[in-house]
Parts: sequence; C-alpha cells; structure tokens
Amino acid sequence: MTLPLQYREGLQYNHVAFNYKDLLLFFDINPMVSSLLNKLANYTNVTQGVVEHEADEDSKRKEVKVPRMGTFIGVYLPCLQNILGVILFLRLTWIVGTAGVLESFIIVFMCCACTMLTAISMSAIATNGVVPAGGSYYMISRSLGPEFGGAVGLCFYLGTTFAGAMYILGTIEILLTYISPSAAIFKGEEAGGEAEAMLNNMRVYGTCIIILMAIVVFVGVKYVNKLALVFLACVILSIIAIYAGVIKTAIDPPDFPICLLGNRTLSKRSFDVCAKFTERNNETKTTNLWLLFCNSSLPTAMCDDYFSLNNVTEIQGIPGILSGVLIDNLWSTYSEKGSIVEKKNQPSISGSEDIKVGGRPYVFTDIMTYFTVLVGIYFPSVTGIMAGSNRSGDLKDAQKSIPTGTILAISTTSFIYLSCIVLFGACIEGVVLRDKYGEAVNGNLVVGTLAWPSPWVIVIGSFFSTCGAGLQSLTGAPRLLQAIARDGIVPFIQVFGHGKANGEPTWALLLTAAICEIGILIASLDNVAPILSMFFLMCYMFVNLACAVQTLLRTPNWRPRFKYYHWTLSFLGMSLCLALMFICSWYYALIAMLIAGCIYKYIEYRGAEKEWGDGIRGLSLNAARYALLRVEDGPPHTKNWRPQLLVLLNLDCEQLVKHPRLLSFTSQLKAGKGLTIVGSVLQGTYLDKCVETQKAEENVKALMAVEKTKGFCQIVVSPSFRDGISHLIQSAGLGGMKHNTVLMAWPQSWKQTENHFSWKNFVDTVRETTAAQQALLVAKNIDLFPTNQERFTEGNIDVWWIVHDGGMLMLLPFLLRQHKVWRKCKMRIFTVAQMDDNSIQMKKDLQMFLYHLRLNAEVEVVEMFENDISAFTYEKTLMMEQRSQMLKQMQNTASRSAPAVKATVAAAMPEKVQMTWTKEKFVAEKHKNKDTNVSGFKDIFNMKPNQSNVRRMHTAVKLNGVVLNKSQHAQLVLLNMPGPPKNRKGDENYMEFLEVLTEGLDRVLLVRGSGREVITIYS
Repeated sequence: MTLPLQYREGLQYNHVAFNYKDLLLFFDINPMVSSLLNKLANYTNVTQGVVEHEADEDSKRKEVKVPRMGTFIGVYLPCLQNILGVILFLRLTWIVGTAGVLESFIIVFMCCACTMLTAISMSAIATNGVVPAGGSYYMISRSLGPEFGGAVGLCFYLGTTFAGAMYILGTIEILLTYISPSAAIFKGEEAGGEAEAMLNNMRVYGTCIIILMAIVVFVGVKYVNKLALVFLACVILSIIAIYAGVIKTAIDPPDFPICLLGNRTLSKRSFDVCAKFTERNNETKTTNLWLLFCNSSLPTAMCDDYFSLNNVTEIQGIPGILSGVLIDNLWSTYSEKGSIVEKKNQPSISGSEDIKVGGRPYVFTDIMTYFTVLVGIYFPSVTGIMAGSNRSGDLKDAQKSIPTGTILAISTTSFIYLSCIVLFGACIEGVVLRDKYGEAVNGNLVVGTLAWPSPWVIVIGSFFSTCGAGLQSLTGAPRLLQAIARDGIVPFIQVFGHGKANGEPTWALLLTAAICEIGILIASLDNVAPILSMFFLMCYMFVNLACAVQTLLRTPNWRPRFKYYHWTLSFLGMSLCLALMFICSWYYALIAMLIAGCIYKYIEYRGAEKEWGDGIRGLSLNAARYALLRVEDGPPHTKNWRPQLLVLLNLDCEQLVKHPRLLSFTSQLKAGKGLTIVGSVLQGTYLDKCVETQKAEENVKALMAVEKTKGFCQIVVSPSFRDGISHLIQSAGLGGMKHNTVLMAWPQSWKQTENHFSWKNFVDTVRETTAAQQALLVAKNIDLFPTNQERFTEGNIDVWWIVHDGGMLMLLPFLLRQHKVWRKCKMRIFTVAQMDDNSIQMKKDLQMFLYHLRLNAEVEVVEMFENDISAFTYEKTLMMEQRSQMLKQMQNTASRSAPAVKATVAAAMPEKVQMTWTKEKFVAEKHKNKDTNVSGFKDIFNMKPNQSNVRRMHTAVKLNGVVLNKSQHAQLVLLNMPGPPKNRKGDENYMEFLEVLTEGLDRVLLVRGSGREVITIYS
C-alpha cells in the first residue's frame, strides 16, 4: 500500500511507542493496524492552493477546517462558471450565422462529446484513490509517469495561461466595442484602418489589465475568491436573460431594424436614417447615407453604381422564434476575408464598379471562415471541465462529487450551447448573426439584442464574467506551474517552485504574466483561441489515454469507485481529441505536439527519476513480458545474432570495481544495443553480506551510469567465488533474453602464490562457458584499454584468425568500429599458412569471403613453417614444469606441517615465483636450494620436460613471435583463445601458454567462440 506523504510523515514510530503485549510476535518495524487506521482517519487533504496559502497568513489559526463543500458548490458551479464564458457571449451567434444551424450543431456536439468522454475518463482516475492538489496534472503524471505528466502538465499550464489572455482580450473587446467605444486610444482614420487601430488598443489596454490583475493576485488571492460568487452570478443571470429574451420574441419581438442596400448589410455607425431621401417641410432631401455613396448632397450627384441600381430596405434584425427564419439559417455561409455580409434570397442588381467598397458603410467579414476555423475558435468554450478536480481538497467526498458534479455541469452546458444554437438560428436574422461586432444593430452586442429586459444585462454580465475568468486563470496557472516545479521532474523550471513565505508562487506568477502578454500582443481573440485549444485538447487526450492504459493493464491498484467507464470510451475520447486538434489547425497541432515531445525527451534525458507506479511503467512491464514470451527460448538466427554480454567484474574490499575500463569496453562493444548483464560475486552468505551486496550494487550501477553502459546489474553472494561465477553463467538472464557471451578481465596476478585460486577459477570459467555453449572474451591488460572519452585518430585493429569458431573474430571489430573511440582504426586480418597450404590462394579466398560478408579489411597470410624446437623453448618449458612441481610440493608440505615448513619454504622460495626464467636466475635458484635441507626440492632440477608441453610451448613462442612482428603497434589485437586441457593437472601450464602467446602485446582480446555461426554472407 503506497501512502501519500501526509500519511507517511504521520507514521513515525519506534519500539517505545508500542504497548501491545499480546502482539509481541509482530513486534517489528511495521506499525500496528490500529495505529495506521487512526492516522488515516485523521488525515485531511487540503488543497495546496489558495485555501492553504491564505490559512498560512492567519497566524492565529491553529487547525485547518475540515473541507465542507459538496457536489453543487464545490464542483458543479465552478465547472459551470469555467465552461460558460467569453465565446458564448462574443462568438456563438457569429458561429451560428457563418456555419449555419446544422454545422454549428455538429461543431458543438463534437466538442461537447469530447469533453464528456474526457470527464468519464477523468472521473475514473479521480475516484481511484485520493487526488491531492494539482488536479489534472497530478492525475496524468501519476497515471502516465513523470515524462508524460511533465509534458502534458506544461501544455495544460500554457493552455490555462493563454486562456487568461483570451479572457482579457474578450474583456477589452466588450469594453471598447460595446461599453465605451470613445475610450479607444487609437482611431481608424483611413478606410480599413479601424481593424489595425482596434488591435493596437487591445495591446495597450491588455498590457495594463495584465499588470493590474497580476498585482491583485500578488497582493491577495482571497479577494479573487470572494468575487468568484459575483462573477458566477453574472454568468447565470446572463444565461437567464437570453432564455427570457427568446420567450419574449414569441410574444413581442424587439425592434432592431437592419438597413440593407440591395442584399448588402449596412453599418449604422455612420448614419441614422435608413433611406436615400427624406421628406422635410414638404421638401425631398438627401440623407447622410446618400453622402456616403455620392460626391455631393444634390440629387443629381455622381453616386456609387451599386447604390444607384439598388433600393435601401429595412428588415427586422430579430424577427422572433415564430418567424420561420430558422429555415434560412440552417445552411452555412462561409466567406473570404473582407467580403460584404449579404442577405440570402434578397433581390440585388450587381453594379459595374465593385472597386471602392472598402470605404463604404458595409458590414465586412474580418477573417476568412471555414468549418475547421470555427471549431478552433469554439472549442475553448467547452474547456473548464477540470475545475472540480482542481478543488478536490476542498470537497467533503471528492470521489463522489467530482464525477457527479463534472458530468452534470457538462450535460447542463452542452444543453445550453445546443439549445442556444437552435434558438439563435430561430430568432435572429442571418445577416445579424454574421455581423461579429453588431455594426448593423447600432454597435450592440448581437446576443444582447436578444436578451430581456435589456442588452446591458448581457454586456455588463459578460464583462464581469470574462474579467473574473481572466483573474482565475492568473490565479490557477502559477499554482499549476509551481506544482510541476516542486515535483522536480523538469530541472530548468525548479526556480518557479519558490515564492513568498506563505507559499504564494511569485516567480511563477511573473512568468505567467509574461506568457499571457504574448497572447495579448497577438491581440486577436480569434487567433488566440485555436492556440489554447491545442493545449487543452492535448491535455484531454492524455487523460483519456491514462484511463485506457490503466483499464487495459488491469493493475491490482486500478479500482475506481466510478464504474461507468470503459476503455473503448477512453479510446474514442482520445481519438476525438486528436482529430479535433488537426481539424482546428494542423500546423498548431504539430507545433503543440513538438513542444510536448521536446519536453518529454528533456525530462527523459535530464529529469529526476520518479517512481509513481504509473501506467506507462506497467505498460512497459506488460510489453516486456509479452516480448519475452514471444522470444523463442533458444539461439537466434545467425542474422539476428549479436553478443549479449555477461560482464564479470572483480570488486575490492570497499566493494568498488577493480577494472572500470572493462565497462568502458563493454559500452564501446555494445553501443547501447542488445542485452548487457554486469555481474559480480561476493564470497560469504547472503545474511552476512546483505549490506555489502547493496553497496556493491549501488557502486556498479553508478559506474555503469558514468560509462553509459546500458544494462542490468546482478550481484551474487556465494560460499565460494568459483560457485558464484558458475551460478551467474547458468542463471543470469530471463527466458529468451539470456547472455550468449561472457566478458572478463585476464587475472594479472595469477602467478602470485597468495592467488593460487585465481587461475583455477579462470580456467574453470573457460570450461563452463564452453559447456554452456557460450562465447568467451578475455581482455588482457584491461587497464590500458581506452576510456569512452578517448579517440584513436589512427592505428589498426588486428585480427589473428587461427581457427574458425563461428566467425566471431570477424564480427567484433565491426561492432567496435561503430563506436567513436575505434571509428578511425583500420581492420586487418591475418591468417596462418602451414607447410602444405597455398598462401596465395588462401589470401584470394579470404578476400572473397570478406567481400561477401560486406566487411572492409586488409588481408595478409603469414607463413609459419615447421622448424626445430629452439633451446629457449625447451628451457622455458622446463622452467614451467619445475615451477609447477615446486608449487605442488609446497602445498603438500604445508598441509603436513604448517608452521615449521612454512618458514622453510619462505626461506627456500622467493615471495613471488616469477615465470620468466633466465639462465642466471636458474643457477642462483639452484644454488639457493642446495643450501637448504628440504629434500623435496632436490629432484626438481633433475627432471625432464614433457614432450607434449614442449610442442605446445613451441607453438606459443612461435606464434607470439609472428604476432609481435606484425601487430606490436596495433591498437588492439584479437586472437583465438585455445581451449583448456582435458586433464585438469595441466591447468597451470595452460595459463603459461596463454601468457607466452600474448607476451609483449599492449591490448589483447582473447576470443573463444561458442561453436555456432554468428555471421553470415546471406541477406
């Protein structure tokens, strides 16, 4: 059972705390059940947000009140307030007029279905345990892991921040367009300059309002919270006013006349009378409208061609719900930017001049419209469904309230939006609906013209609701960023986790205001809306993904109290979110995905390691299990063969790795591909060596991280080193993912008397790898091998191919040269020709073989003819056998009389028996032994060498001479490793042969193949 931090901090206990005399059997480090239940019962989960920070300011407050909000106050109303907002009041009528009732219905239905499916997934996640502060970020990060959580959390933060910018732009639009147009700083003097002037006004006023709001949030968030009820009341009253206005249109439609010239809609901002002529004092006079189209006020003046050919007519802007205007508004009327808003089915005569329409008092469209643009602009109006989950700490029963309140709020708002679409289409004339800023209705808010008792109810209500929504965005976004920063998963934003003494996120607020200013500088609500749509859609998509993953994995901890979910619904919601992203704007969608992907990879590369029991970890385990079951338990095909390494490390008394460069060589050989198991053996019993095992594992893993060796660590404790190595060779790996190659270092100190067992363990390891049909790589002089930071600018990798044992000698240099260390080294292959071999033909065959293998290498055939055994070889063999015999006699003597004989042997033998014997050393040793009275050593110097050993030594000496001649300056020499003798009595001689074979070479890799082919000429 994983407890929240508050639980764990409360469960500090010691042995003194227990008085359970009847339960002494269970007197362990774990708490008693009653103690645990007591802690859980007293646990209160207060939101790490406004309530907590304001509580800190009150020093007299000694205890936190138990949260008492229910479903209606805590979830339903906040969601309602967040969902219903600026788009409903400023853009929904325009969307209905442009897309038509049917397509608008489809847009709203798609968006509402998306949020409903997301709410179902969110309800399942929110009711699967306690959801602390952090809301959607907490749910996603704990369900999908820190990488997804950080990426989507930051996207959600950006969405909330841009939502703040959108609300502020909506506030300014209401202020400058409908409340006080005279407050505009910039005026549009020239034709077509009004739009640019409006954008500049937006930027100036927006910057001022952001600064003002940031100061309010910084000074005290409690004032924002106290005003929340006022803002909510404004929203609800505005909605009621709209429905009341619709009912009134059935009885007494309001009088909002629209002036049309032909079928073109005219803006009433610059004239008052909708006619060409008026009768004053029995005289016919031209109107202000005439002056806008003609060059003088005289009836004989030159006028605009279209103005002359068409009549001016007046129609009702709001004919009412019973007028049948719904039929005209069913279909879409998309248009280009700058085109005139025209009434369908209205008689019109085209003029010959459509040249200077820009200066005429027509109502123009300000952007190009099509279906996908409207989806992007509308979608922010259905966001806000996370408001309940963000307040989970303030609820009586979050697991009951969040699903009920959120789904009810979405159902309510969906009904409001869908009904408003039908009602707007049934009550309002199409040209008025398409008039975004209400120019045809004297500059009134279009939805306000429908409202009862006055348009000002909607104007004032929408102004305060958008202002409040902007304040709430500036309050919530910094806390979301602070929650992400405090999690420590994105290192570069950790500074934003700090704030005032009471926890207020000061730095996060400054960043939020700065990002919000970017949205303000864009200055167009229609351009900002699709941006935040992307970020919200991505967040919702991952909420659905989190629920689907958890459901499909069926992890034991996945037990939501909300039962009305299914993975197919989550998958449908995820697909719908993804589709809406690309419907809104494919390039914005790609940019949002790129941002999220970059954050994901950054967290994966630099972020802190977190284990939250998330679904992606569970998915990885399931995928690994599935893949392991599918991998056939046996050797792979030759084309798929690569060395899967078991690296045997030696540790010192401090549990540190003796030869770190063995891991460097591993990473150079593997380059992150395939399986790598790094193993080591501690001698003793596991109960005694438990702490040392953990320390050794930590040290090895730390070194693996430094050397960038990707793999697994396995430390084995065994009574004997020999058995531990055997266990590793037999049992390392799992199923089909087992090692096929063992890599180890050459035992440099094998000749020392105190390391009697080192060479025995080595030879037994060679035998065991052969028995297990595994390849063996032995790195001699491993401390001279290069680190990962070194680079060879020139040199050769020499392969001495003596016998064919599967082609591993060919494959290893190819793999090494993939790494930066060895990339510039050339590959040379030497093979040995005997007396009966045709060396010229051998070279041609080898070149052809390498050509088919697609390997680039120089080829050389070295002739090594049979000749007489030299005196040096004979003497070397003799010295080897004498040394071996001497060590055996020492062991026998030591076992019979330990103290006395040990002293005698110490006098008779040097501290370290050297293998390289010169004639002078031999004579000195002989005389030294003559002076001693140990009779066992007298016969050693009269023995004759074994002829079989002489032949083997002859081969080693001869081959070593040839290798030294050709490869003494090579960066690396790869040699076939001869097998150990069948008779165990010759093990020590085997070590001597290998020593002689590699004498004088700096870096040697002895290779013993497994006997199966590892490289092929076929595709």
